[in-house]
Amino acid sequence: MSMEKEIVDLTSPPIQCLTHRDELSNSNRVASNGPNRTNAGSEQPQTPIPYTVFTRGQKRRLRLLLGFATITSPLTATCYFPLLPLLRTHFESSAQAINLTLTIYIIFQALSPAIFGPFSDSIGRRLVFLITLALYALGNLGLALNKSSYAALLVLRALQSLGASAAMSVSYGVVADICIPSERGRMLGPVSMALNLGACVGPVIGGSVAWTSGSYEWVFWSLVIVGIVLWLSVGLFLPETARALVGNGGSDAERYWWEESWSSVLTHWLSTQKGNPKTKNQEGQNPGMSPVSSRKSILQQCRFVNPLACLRVMFHLDTFFALWMQGSFYVVDYAVVAAMPDIFQDIYHFNELQVGLTYIPRGVGIIAGGFCIGKIMDYNYKTVAKKTGWNIDEVAGDDLQHFPIEQARARGSYFLLIISTAVLVGYGWAVTKHAHLAIVLILQFIQGSMGCCFYNTYNALLVDVFPESPSTAAAAASIVRCAMAATGVAILHPLLAALNRG
Repeated sequence: MSMEKEIVDLTSPPIQCLTHRDELSNSNRVASNGPNRTNAGSEQPQTPIPYTVFTRGQKRRLRLLLGFATITSPLTATCYFPLLPLLRTHFESSAQAINLTLTIYIIFQALSPAIFGPFSDSIGRRLVFLITLALYALGNLGLALNKSSYAALLVLRALQSLGASAAMSVSYGVVADICIPSERGRMLGPVSMALNLGACVGPVIGGSVAWTSGSYEWVFWSLVIVGIVLWLSVGLFLPETARALVGNGGSDAERYWWEESWSSVLTHWLSTQKGNPKTKNQEGQNPGMSPVSSRKSILQQCRFVNPLACLRVMFHLDTFFALWMQGSFYVVDYAVVAAMPDIFQDIYHFNELQVGLTYIPRGVGIIAGGFCIGKIMDYNYKTVAKKTGWNIDEVAGDDLQHFPIEQARARGSYFLLIISTAVLVGYGWAVTKHAHLAIVLILQFIQGSMGCCFYNTYNALLVDVFPESPSTAAAAASIVRCAMAATGVAILHPLLAALNRG
């Protein structure tokens, strides 16, 4: 028995991964596809159950909400950097003691998705979002009110990270719940773009607030407001989407009260008061519903959640390589961001505010990359489907058991890798030769866009190959990404000292 098989057998319940399906020949793929293929059969196929009842307008609103939620973790992490001198002075602590708060944040940044990602697959996205955002707001409130306790600073920083860092894995689960595979690119692009954008605008926001107010407290008060607004937004507009609980969202017969958005509850109450209660069909939603297994109580659902379930994802060889690819580019991005203050202070003699502004071109590149890669991923999916003779099912979604999803997602990766590597080499040469500032900023723009494209592509692949537990797969990606980033940042300065910036 192989090591991979032993790991899966010893952990219950098993995670279903599409990449470990039975190998099918091309002829078997054609024969097994059924209604997804063009055929001349005389039998009329049954009307397929729609994959989701969410309309395009609802998806656009959820995309905005998920992007806003996902930005919290990197924004909170990076806006803290300009506060380090103020915190050292205020708490009368050494630089090493204050830097420990950074280490604690990274540790809980990895632990939070491992805990809440599997829970969101079991007890629902909405409930986990409300719990984690409440923790996030409370952590920021404590940090804003803490005046003298260094121990409280450490504990509250951990609580802040625990609440902020689950948003990415839960958001990816929502995307998998409401989008068919051929349309996930346009949804994942902006969501992942927000994740990376937070790391760019965080230092600008933190530096600006600290510079204008001269105090760290206003940064945390700003994050309190962000947390409360997000918590209210999720409560008002995000219904439960986990397919294991509500199927395609077409029926609310067995939903618990906390799985309904407050806006829908209010709308239903108002219509009832007017004597004209509306059903889902009257509200314009598709009456079709996917089957849902009998509901368990919330305690029964929690009983079978394994917080370490995401670790099993790493032991599949092919998913390990997908994790490695997206983690590697995250390390490169984090290393570039971490080295920027020294580069612009030592070479170009910028002050703190000017250094913060140099993050903007890279942020614009991430926005452009996130926008473009979403459309490119959907285009690649349709191109591969056309080449393989696959008829895309835009109603019920494609059966990825028989579709070459790895080929569709990874298409063009060599091209992106060549460009990204060339830009990194050019960036190293530019800072070593003290090139004109415009050249350095342009290279940062390109590097940000290429990194975002690569990162989004392989995150989408992970969501696709774990359809039963997308948030668990995203949690595994977060653990790998944070572990690799922490290692990269730890060795960054020794490498710069030994090899120089070029």
